[in-house]
Amino acid sequence: MNGNQESVDHKFQRRALQVSEAQARITEVANVLEFEDVPLNQSCGRYLAERVIAPHPFPAFNRSGMDGFALQAADIKNCGNGNRVWLEIVDNIPCGAVSTVEITTGTAARIMTGAQVPEGADTVVMLEVTETRVTAGITYVGISKKQDAKRNITPRGQELSQGDLVLPAGGMISAGEIAVLAAFGMDMVKVHRRPKVGIFATGTELLEVHEPLQPGKIRNSNSPMLEALVRETGGEPIMLGAIVDDLELARGKLKLAMENYDFVITTGGVSVGDYDIMGDLVREQSGDMLFNKVTMRPGSVTTAAVREGKLLLALSGNPGACFVGFQLFARPVIGLMQGAAQPFLPEWTATLGADYPKVNNYTRFVRARLEIREGSLYAFPATLDESSVMVTIKDSDCLIIVPPEERGLTAGAKVTVLKLPGEIRG
Repeated sequence: MNGNQESVDHKFQRRALQVSEAQARITEVANVLEFEDVPLNQSCGRYLAERVIAPHPFPAFNRSGMDGFALQAADIKNCGNGNRVWLEIVDNIPCGAVSTVEITTGTAARIMTGAQVPEGADTVVMLEVTETRVTAGITYVGISKKQDAKRNITPRGQELSQGDLVLPAGGMISAGEIAVLAAFGMDMVKVHRRPKVGIFATGTELLEVHEPLQPGKIRNSNSPMLEALVRETGGEPIMLGAIVDDLELARGKLKLAMENYDFVITTGGVSVGDYDIMGDLVREQSGDMLFNKVTMRPGSVTTAAVREGKLLLALSGNPGACFVGFQLFARPVIGLMQGAAQPFLPEWTATLGADYPKVNNYTRFVRARLEIREGSLYAFPATLDESSVMVTIKDSDCLIIVPPEERGLTAGAKVTVLKLPGEIRG
């Protein structure tokens, strides 16, 4: 089956799409949010809404690379073999000052690291290879080694010329980008607004985190996980709690959420059980259904729709499936809403570190741990990677993609992995 084909589950009226097609459908309707200007010191983690062009060269002047003496290289071309040249010191230039004295033949200026090189000088000799003397009230610097022009000088515009592209639109702002923006005097930065993401869970079996455990009940771990994932992706999560399996109650909460937030994510209630109400809610308005089944494990029942111009993503209530569904569908949507140029998880190639014997009819996204051994990248699949398993999420820094045509994989095979955010933990 190619990426544009659909399979039909007639029993539950679900059309199963390939992951790539489902991603294309949901990202196509992910609207970029409006601009806003934020202070530079609050811009880390945001996405640039417009490209940045250098308003002036950088550096903006010829800059000394060290403490020493600025002079003309021609004056010391005959130094060496015991021949020393003495030059009159005509100025002392601290960092931040601009000399008004032009360097001419036979003269030099004391200069500090980072200071603007005076007119006429074309090289800077480091302080450690010089000596000074005073004769008749005039201070001279002695140099006994020749040096070429342009040495120890950072030329104007070496890094960027005026009009050069500094930063493209859609890039995430981190420490390096902040340094560049600061260097060009940009104290306010134009970024896209962070999306407000409503999150709620369904299930009569759910307890709040602070509640004591009861027979037959489980604590709602998916909502806090989704809250953290939304923050990690740059969105603003709004926690709407958990509701029992009541269709009217869920309908009202969903309507309110769609009216007030940019994107709504639910967890639970999308399977085929008698009390799986989210599937029923989405099917009530089937005209704006994007997909309600994906050829993936875990999370094949992942569902997406558009309501009143807003995106709804209904994820499985199983923790593993909820986590994978977020990474594949919610993460790129939240990124695109902020104008991210690269909203999808990066694909890497790794060596499989242990056998993975499972056979699947659908593409499987296996939680795994990356490890670098002797300069090579290895991916070790989680021992427990079932949809319902929650604990291995914390140990995973990638997802191994196992295509359906693979009838089990052996250690040493080359595999494609989706790198999850954060450092390699192995």
